[in-house]
Amino acid sequence: MAYIAPIHRPNSVRHAIRLDLFPSEPECLVVAKTNRLEIWKIEDTGLLSHTNTHYINGTVSMLQRLRPRDADTDLLFVGTDRFQYFTVGWDSDKGRLDTIEMFFDIYERHMRDSQSQDKCIVDPTGRFMVVLLWEGVINILRMHSSKKNGPKHLDWTDQVRISELFMKCASFLHVETGHPKIAFLYQTRTENPDCHLVTYRLFTDDKNTEVSRFELRDQIERMEIEDPGSALLIPVSKGKEDQKRYLSRNAASARAQLGGLIVLGETRILYYDDAAKKKVETALAEASIFVAWAEYDVSHYFVGDDYGNLWLLEILLDGVVVTDMQMRKIGTISRPSCLVFVGGTTLFVGSHYGDSQVFQVDVSQGVIELIQVLPNIAPILDLTIMDMGNREGEGQTSNEYSSGQARIVTGSGVHKDGSLRSVRSGVGLDDIGVLDAMENVRSLFSLKSYGAAKTDTLIVSLLMETRVFLFDATGNIEELEEFKGLVLSEPTLSVLNLSHNRILQATPSSVLLIDLESGVAISTWRPAEGEITNVSASDQWVVLSVNGRVLISLRIEQDLIKMGQNDLGDSDQVVSIHLPPQYPSIGVVGFWKSGSVSIIDVETLEPRHGVDLRRKDDHASVPLDIALAQVLPPEVSGPTLFIAMEDGFVTTFNISEEDFSPSGRKMVVVGTRHAKLQLLPQGDGTYNLFSTSEIPSLIYGSEGRIVYSAVTSDDAVCVCAFDAEAFPDSIVVATDKEVKISSIDNERRTHVNPLPMGETVRRIAYSRSERAFGLGCFQREVKNNEEVVISSFKLVDEVIFKQLGKAFFFDSSPRVEMVEAVIRADLLDSYGSRVERFIVGTSYLDDGQAPTAHDDKRGRILVLGIDSEREPYLVTSRQLKGACRALAVMGDKIVAALAKTVIVYSYTETSSTSAAVKKLASYRPATYPIDLVVKDNTIAIADLMKSMSLVEFTPAVDGQPAKLTEVSRHYQAYWATALCHIEGAEWGDAWLEADTQGNLMVLRKNQAGVTEEDKRRMEVTSEINLGEMANKIREVTVDASPNAIIVPKAFIGTVEGGVYLFGLVSPKYQDLLIRFQTKLADVVETTGSIEFSKYRSFRNEERESDGPFRFIDGELIERFLDLDESHQETICQGLGPNAEAMRNLVEELKRMH
Repeated sequence: MAYIAPIHRPNSVRHAIRLDLFPSEPECLVVAKTNRLEIWKIEDTGLLSHTNTHYINGTVSMLQRLRPRDADTDLLFVGTDRFQYFTVGWDSDKGRLDTIEMFFDIYERHMRDSQSQDKCIVDPTGRFMVVLLWEGVINILRMHSSKKNGPKHLDWTDQVRISELFMKCASFLHVETGHPKIAFLYQTRTENPDCHLVTYRLFTDDKNTEVSRFELRDQIERMEIEDPGSALLIPVSKGKEDQKRYLSRNAASARAQLGGLIVLGETRILYYDDAAKKKVETALAEASIFVAWAEYDVSHYFVGDDYGNLWLLEILLDGVVVTDMQMRKIGTISRPSCLVFVGGTTLFVGSHYGDSQVFQVDVSQGVIELIQVLPNIAPILDLTIMDMGNREGEGQTSNEYSSGQARIVTGSGVHKDGSLRSVRSGVGLDDIGVLDAMENVRSLFSLKSYGAAKTDTLIVSLLMETRVFLFDATGNIEELEEFKGLVLSEPTLSVLNLSHNRILQATPSSVLLIDLESGVAISTWRPAEGEITNVSASDQWVVLSVNGRVLISLRIEQDLIKMGQNDLGDSDQVVSIHLPPQYPSIGVVGFWKSGSVSIIDVETLEPRHGVDLRRKDDHASVPLDIALAQVLPPEVSGPTLFIAMEDGFVTTFNISEEDFSPSGRKMVVVGTRHAKLQLLPQGDGTYNLFSTSEIPSLIYGSEGRIVYSAVTSDDAVCVCAFDAEAFPDSIVVATDKEVKISSIDNERRTHVNPLPMGETVRRIAYSRSERAFGLGCFQREVKNNEEVVISSFKLVDEVIFKQLGKAFFFDSSPRVEMVEAVIRADLLDSYGSRVERFIVGTSYLDDGQAPTAHDDKRGRILVLGIDSEREPYLVTSRQLKGACRALAVMGDKIVAALAKTVIVYSYTETSSTSAAVKKLASYRPATYPIDLVVKDNTIAIADLMKSMSLVEFTPAVDGQPAKLTEVSRHYQAYWATALCHIEGAEWGDAWLEADTQGNLMVLRKNQAGVTEEDKRRMEVTSEINLGEMANKIREVTVDASPNAIIVPKAFIGTVEGGVYLFGLVSPKYQDLLIRFQTKLADVVETTGSIEFSKYRSFRNEERESDGPFRFIDGELIERFLDLDESHQETICQGLGPNAEAMRNLVEELKRMH
């Protein structure tokens, strides 16, 4: 049985609208994100603040604003992709937003879906609404007043057939007669682009009761639009009350006036006045493809194009007479899906292809200013999984796959909005306030002043001095010129409170023991020559190094008497020292030259144990920082030694509490430069560690294991714990520019870090040995009014995403070559050794022209190597007769999915820059292969229309050629998009498949079939509708604990920007979770009141199920925690476990992601 839960919820914005939902409040912005309606309040500054989220059991396909004639607030009309519709409005009795009424299109099973996007338009008077869902059909609805019909506001009046099939756009016109008119912009033939505009009266009688039949005789006006690329209609209102239309009886002298319609084309714009039957047409200075618009006022309109430009369309007026129109470019935005002018000077840009944005707009000056960004990682074109832990060590596992150092890297966005996004589960750091602007902060320390119960003093060590800040109980802060005899003219290496009201300070020149009450130095120790370079202290001992060559221990109880000395001379150099607070008899010292760490006796400085940290790959292995602490509870494990290496690795060892011997070496990558480790004490005697690198991390214990979770503060240089009266349980964080007080979350959340690429990242492959990602990219540019597409392969660093070396461009001029697939593989070189190669599949774009006999190649396979300068170079390429859509590796062989064939190739390198790629065997799928998955000698093939098949490869033997033989097939129409192998299912191997309609299926071979034909049929073991199309599914291998409820098996990336965890349910929890989900679905309320079973039921052109089959929806399960206790107890009646047990179970599931 299967399980799915969102790691990152989809945040693509396709629909947004401004409306007045709440009484006595300003208008708000409603944004639709797949199955969520988010309500955003518009602040006085123009910024948006998120106030509420409403969940829907459906994918939102349309939004519209309605206003009953005698109502105080608007209604929100919502349509879903399953043709379920409802209105949301303010319920004065309940004092909240509620579902007002619901509709369902009963005719949808018998009609053909429209080829363009579903549309919903409202008459300017608010009395009528038209919904376009089906090809050649429109639905007409009438609005009633709330007093006349009570809660029922909409009446489904009629459904009428129309002759305009391919509808580009539709709009109501502004009329003065009270008889609504509607305009259609449509295309007559799909194969030949053209454009026509036609207008109709919506009703044939004067009382608006008889719906028009939309026949030829009912047309008011019909015209052909010269620009076939026209796709938008903008209705223009009649202006203010004092702007009266002048009606001329002489048609020859009539002029176009306000109240008409703008037809927006690629090269021309046309204004048409339906009343005067006059046109005003203007050619554009620069051609573009316009996709969205928003009204500023009656003569100014914002227009967004496909290239991410924002234009201002202005109607030039002489009174109310339209004399001309002009377009000017005023800025760059994300490619918009919708534009909403939210009032004042604020414009909202909702985008599916990049981040949504909020701009301040100055129309008179024609400038815009970005003031807010709403992140979006849609569409996810590809993703890969990078576990920065588990690089090297003894018996490592990726338990539950929730390590904060595991990243999902996605190729997101399109064209100029393309980016790499790092999705990590991490800990949030919220700023409370900024202490001061300071640069070159080296260390932070917290102290308690004399008599203080809690921390109240902050010591800031800078490059050349030390500063002291005193906090009172109300949060007031004072900087002190002097404090208790501390040396402030030098940087402080260490300072801490000791017993008996004393403090210890270490600077490069001395160590001071100071009485906290009087501020008098009790004792001072200075090196005979040189300066102190490293120091660490506990309540009893100080261990320091002088010039890195002499190691000295001082006993605090005997007023800093030197107890031990170890002169290293030129043999080595001390680089780091740490005295663990919980183990006063030992210290840990790191050495530079030897790259080793010693656990020493602090009194004699004699080593007890040593560890050599040099690695086989000969990278820098200098232990620059050390921490030894009890991170896991004592009953679970002993203390753990953390060593921060120069190259960004953190090496850990388990330390024995008897003899302090190290064991169980593990390594985790936390960045590209060394991390600084700071202990953060917890109340139960354990410690967390804050690791500062370019990717700060919090290291803590959870469920019996050590977890590395990313922290949201990317600019932290150093931190310290600061539990002050005014700021309890806080930390102080120093950045490159300032020092601030922050609070740190106690649980992980999903965090996304972007890297803009300025081009589409279509494919990603991860190389662990190169510590880099191989990217297949393409860039679109407009040169001389012509689109130019350039494809390339790039190598970027695994941590900071910086490009390595030069890009490898695919130049097959004059043909356009597109990247289709990128994978990495370990192949044999000419010497028989394993080397890493990137394999790229491409296709040629030929603008629909048939290939000639002399030029019948439709794509290539390229094998790229990486040289010592980390630049890609070509090893070999092979021309193909079909576009290469997918690639995989079977041992030393390359498997390629071409346009209509799957082929296995042998690969033999003859030198570092040449190789032979030869065809061994081929298989022809039902239609068109989309994705490949190789398991041993079995190839799983996802087909464009016919689901999937399993093919076995038989190598050549006894003179017989190699062959591919189909062994199993799923006999069902299923428009596949992605495929993944699922290992470890209770019945053996299984496959997870996604399709274009958002369905997910788990399939297996029917090994229990009676006949051979039965065994050849694949059977469905689980299915659900995700509501989003999955573009990529990546398998993960996880060592789960024996008691795990869910075993993660794959990550799924969707078109709408969702990242989901797919797993298998442990057999002993299957019955419980199925019954729990069924009972929960009956209790959880969602906006629209759509049944959960309908929402998650499998649906395609052939069939529709009654609900999810053997599939647990983690999103629904987690809503159990949002219910009050009485509802929780009601759900758990007859379930077995009580409400508390189910809360714990759901919390455990939630912690997985």
